[in-house]
Amino acid sequence: MFLVLAIIGLVGTWTYNVIAILQRNDFVGDWFNNGPAVGSLTTDLLIMAVAGCAFIVIEGRRLGMRHLWAYIAFSGLTAIAFTFPLFLANRERRLTELGATEPAEGMAPS
Repeated sequence: MFLVLAIIGLVGTWTYNVIAILQRNDFVGDWFNNGPAVGSLTTDLLIMAVAGCAFIVIEGRRLGMRHLWAYIAFSGLTAIAFTFPLFLANRERRLTELGATEPAEGMAPS
């Protein structure tokens, strides 16, 4: 799934990038003038958001985290730039919890 998203992201963003190059547009200036750069940036962020949401579900389930739906729902209400790092912070906390409760590899519980 992530490989498919990577290919879609490459093709989607570079389609707009090639258009901008052929039109000799100022890529950064196009962000403010609604040129091809806006399409490239939108595609870039959309693919990143889909991949991030998939990672939240897959990794969160693997670690037994709860309320994963909230990260995805709140990304639409706030921003994925807020909810994805929040998930990563809570993931680190969960990994620490799991590491504290499980015996080290190669060590038998006493």
